[in-house]
Amino acid sequence: MKYWFILCLLVDWSCTKKKEAELAPAQITHVIEEMTETMIHDVTNPPLAARFFSYACLSGYEVLAQHDSSMRSMHGVLNGFPVIEKPSEIPEHSVSLTALLAMMETAQKMQPSGKRLAQYETHFLDSCRTAGYSDEVLNGSKAYAQAISKQILAYAKADRYNRISNYPRYQTRTGDGFWYPTPPGYFAPVEPYFATVRSFTLDTCSQFKPAPPTPYSTNPTSAFYRMMQINYDDKLPEEHKQIAAFWDCNPFALEDNGHLMVGMKKISPGAHWLGITGIACEKAQVSFAQALKIHTVVAITLTDGFICCWDEKYRSNRIRPETAIRQLIDPQWKPFLQTPPFPEYLSGHSTISSAAAVVLTHYFGDHFAYTDTVEEPFGLKARSYQSFQQAADEAGLSRLYGGIHFMDAITEGRQQGLKVGAWVIQRVEGKRGLVASN
Repeated sequence: MKYWFILCLLVDWSCTKKKEAELAPAQITHVIEEMTETMIHDVTNPPLAARFFSYACLSGYEVLAQHDSSMRSMHGVLNGFPVIEKPSEIPEHSVSLTALLAMMETAQKMQPSGKRLAQYETHFLDSCRTAGYSDEVLNGSKAYAQAISKQILAYAKADRYNRISNYPRYQTRTGDGFWYPTPPGYFAPVEPYFATVRSFTLDTCSQFKPAPPTPYSTNPTSAFYRMMQINYDDKLPEEHKQIAAFWDCNPFALEDNGHLMVGMKKISPGAHWLGITGIACEKAQVSFAQALKIHTVVAITLTDGFICCWDEKYRSNRIRPETAIRQLIDPQWKPFLQTPPFPEYLSGHSTISSAAAVVLTHYFGDHFAYTDTVEEPFGLKARSYQSFQQAADEAGLSRLYGGIHFMDAITEGRQQGLKVGAWVIQRVEGKRGLVASN
């Protein structure tokens, strides 16, 4: 953890001593990054990662909503969201500091390796003390944050995720055309019951149910076989390899060294899009409050996108290209990317990327050019885009280039994501988002 630069990003140094210093918006990004590092350590799956981000961001957002009349509480906006009460005795505190601490308090309670985040919080508070915050403000801000976090954690506990462990072990379906665990890890299916979790904005998990997938067929003249042949025939020019690697974001990737399987460090797709959110906020020079709001809306959009997508994944339960091609065309074939451990249809990347892009387009505009540096810490070169939807489209196609999705899962996933993103904006802002026609 890079504590050495926390201090230099901590405050807006233009503030005078008479005016409370506001934390820099970039500090939100660093909290998200620390959460991501912890998720990598815990090998947190993509839907669950989005859930963690959502509740952490909501904790910070509700602190701001209690102090800024331009930011309304999510009570009455999100499904089942309670009235978040202020502490009975409001201590001396910094609003922006309290918001960040509320994020940290919630994250460390929800994530399995929360002690790592507790250590980060300790170093963060030490940096604040060095920056001139009094112990009274620091202690008051933490007490306030804990009071808000406790209520958000109660809301999180009621979303039914904790019931999933009581459900019967998911059994793979027998028969041709259904998903089956893939090498090298042959992992069990990830989050087969995630669609039972209470969403933040959806009426039902199948609200944006897509068209059924192209039917499985062994007939070489069938639509499925032709679609499969596209995956098999793709010779992958270097540009396509770079795109596939850039958007991989597979926390379950393993490297087979012959006698030893080694896990590779990868972030989740949701973490990637929240990274993009931070980049956009920094480029647009939005305020701390606006940055936290946008992060919060993106996070809940990611979660609802995963709920919709996972509902379809375990309904259609379609076979992955790797399994189908090995059975029907070439027993030795391997995809460029490692196949994730869950059914193929829809493409999760296509769904959540398009959904996040709708939200970011709402806040930053149709032609917001930016350079995505999120994957640089993992050894991948930055890529530049002229819009969020351009990036989302590329993220979807990366799954075709990687050999892990059929094309209809990508196109239908994109349509579902556009609808989810527009729906969230309508719920949160009372405005209709942009939805492409089918």
